[in-house]
Amino acid sequence: MRMQHEAERTYEIPARFHLPDLAEVPGVAAVDKPVERRLSATYYDTPQLRLASHRVTLRRRTGGADAGWRVKRDASETRLPLGRKEDAVPAELLDAVRALSRGDALRPVARVRTRRVEHPLRGRDGRIVALIAEDEMISEAVGDKAILQRWRELEVELVDGRSGLLDRIEHALRGAGATRSGRRSKLVHALAERLPAAPLPTGARGRAERALAGYVEAQRDALIANDPGVRNGDPDAVHDMRVAVRRLRSTLRTFRPALDAARTEPLRAELAWLGRLLGAVRDADVLAGKLHDAVEAEPPELIVGPVAERIEEYLAARTVPARAELIEALNGRRYTALLDDLDAVVATPVRLTGSRLRRLVRRAVRRADTRLAAADRPKPTTPPGVDLLHDARKSCKQARYAVEVLQPTDGRQAVRLADRLGRLQDVLGAHHDATVLAALLREVGAQAQLDGESAFTYGVLHARLQQDDQRAMSADLPGARRRATTRKVRRVLS
Repeated sequence: MRMQHEAERTYEIPARFHLPDLAEVPGVAAVDKPVERRLSATYYDTPQLRLASHRVTLRRRTGGADAGWRVKRDASETRLPLGRKEDAVPAELLDAVRALSRGDALRPVARVRTRRVEHPLRGRDGRIVALIAEDEMISEAVGDKAILQRWRELEVELVDGRSGLLDRIEHALRGAGATRSGRRSKLVHALAERLPAAPLPTGARGRAERALAGYVEAQRDALIANDPGVRNGDPDAVHDMRVAVRRLRSTLRTFRPALDAARTEPLRAELAWLGRLLGAVRDADVLAGKLHDAVEAEPPELIVGPVAERIEEYLAARTVPARAELIEALNGRRYTALLDDLDAVVATPVRLTGSRLRRLVRRAVRRADTRLAAADRPKPTTPPGVDLLHDARKSCKQARYAVEVLQPTDGRQAVRLADRLGRLQDVLGAHHDATVLAALLREVGAQAQLDGESAFTYGVLHARLQQDDQRAMSADLPGARRRATTRKVRRVLS
């Protein structure tokens, strides 16, 4: 997968458009002779055009340097060679869009044939800095009744030139009559009225309703966007999808009075299921990294036995089956149903006033305050084994996510409180991680001893971990808590 910065722009051109002398553009020394190419692209989608509705294109192109299969999203793309089977979408690309296709068959929905005339632009050192492509296209939207269209456009692609060159080329093209295209892609043009209508404009809702609905939709989109990376084993994608799941669960709980509980409560349970699967993979990765760093930080003379290797094997024994279970779930009907239910929640109108929104956010923040106070003064009736600081951490996280919903309406004030709550959450999270790591070290050390190895290093690591945790809690928690509860930073809740 390759991340994309702005490297190309598309323009609409009039019938009698003539390309200006681009050798006069600063940064361009010469324009090569034009080269004509014939391209043919077939676009695949579900019958409901789910991919196109989410600005995702799956394309097979023949002809030109860009031949092959491609899945393109807003910020990334995946490419594969053409292969032998013309109409069989490669399995890797099926996985890349499965969160959108929901397992439905992908069929050709449009074909675009292009006569392209390319004009390479070279810099003073002879390198190609940009490529201008004049395209004449004929498209056919596949369906009960074919829709045929013909149009022209101009593409400018940056090759070895700097980003400012795009602006200078655009200035010259505008002077010749070109205008920046408002179309998102050739597919959108080809589909014409077959593309599902966009949702009603958010301006039809109140500010509070837009804020909550937009937050839920953004987390849904983040979950779907990270699905391909999770399938490919990207740890960052696992983390980001898990965060999106947590935000969704927390938001559906905090704002339950403003939502359809009959729909959102079952969804929260399903999100909890998905979150546990993601957590089993993510937690093992995080623990492995932290313990590796802890072992590396110790003097060599305190490392007795194959400590790093045993820890790695112990966690790998958890991670491998957890990852397999996660992928199996992502390919299953339960996950598909979860995504369908999430879409339904996103599409359901929210009924919420600004005062009620703020009241629900305030309640979530006060719940976190209460849990922190309970951790300060545990009652004699507190059940043994209950980690009150862990409960406080979860409440701080829910409060932070609730405050994030206020950001479109309250701007910097909401951002500042969310940041302060996030810092408090991080301090409590570090304590929780230390507790989990300590338990794991006891387990691995005990097993090492049973296998005839020394448990000395595990005891050293355990003691060091406990000392560092106590020191961090004493030094960091009071300040983080104070900064998250000042009257000035809480003013946004008034």
